[in-house]
Amino acid sequence: MSIWSYVCTDEGLAKVAPKDQPEPEVSVIKPELRSCLTCHRRFATASAIAASSVPALLLARGHRISTVAEVPLVINSTIFEGAALVKTKLAAELLKAVGAGPDIIKVQKSKKLRAGKGKMRGRRHRQRRGPLIVYNPETDGRELVRAFRNIPGVETSSVYALNLLQLAPGGHLGRFVIWTSHAFKALDEVYGSTTEASVMKKDFLLPQNIVSNADITRMINSSEIQSVLKEPKGYAMTKRAGVQKKNPLKNRQVLLRLNPYAAQYSKDKLGQEKFKQQDKAPEPTVEAYKELLYTN
Repeated sequence: MSIWSYVCTDEGLAKVAPKDQPEPEVSVIKPELRSCLTCHRRFATASAIAASSVPALLLARGHRISTVAEVPLVINSTIFEGAALVKTKLAAELLKAVGAGPDIIKVQKSKKLRAGKGKMRGRRHRQRRGPLIVYNPETDGRELVRAFRNIPGVETSSVYALNLLQLAPGGHLGRFVIWTSHAFKALDEVYGSTTEASVMKKDFLLPQNIVSNADITRMINSSEIQSVLKEPKGYAMTKRAGVQKKNPLKNRQVLLRLNPYAAQYSKDKLGQEKFKQQDKAPEPTVEAYKELLYTN
């Protein structure tokens, strides 16, 4: 083992290094950072917001939205005017009134002890995620954060600082999002539309669907498209790139293709007949050769 492995971190390397050797270089290992394009991050955030309005994705992610009136769920911002909602009790009653109560109960029952050494590192328990409250801090105020922060599983976020880790925790789309009316109106200002650019994000337009119907197979097989298509030509003469070689001794179809008489041969059972012996045995070849030799 090298002498440098015994050097303490609080001691200078120059003091303990031998005189005949130069001072060693200390290399600092930096963590690897993977950069992501801004357009990709914006596209991912816009896709996560769009996925929050699909009930099938919300149910697939595990949210209880059977009692919710509609998705996306928008609450009138007049409830939060003048810091009217500050207490956690009022926030819990509001969530039950809009139908998000079963989702809160699901989060409370999902709290379990973490497996492994994470229990010793400040994350002893793990639980599911509940609804995400998106508000507009300019009109709704920031007081509602104090009301919702003590409810397990409920998170809050400003509409101007939407986090992809909150919209799609674990990389799974379909977070149950509750919007305030002012925050929902501010989405056009933040992300723009397919034709108008965003006010806050330079030169950003929402991605536009190239195909309105995602069922491509149904479109191709429709009578309208099939009626104008031409019949394929040359498909009968097309030679396959990889043809499997078959053994004619095991495959009868290949055997008949090579030897058409094989069917009649097996039908007459010619291979099972015994050899018929002649009445007279054939003369030996040597005697016949001698007789021919003397004759000449």
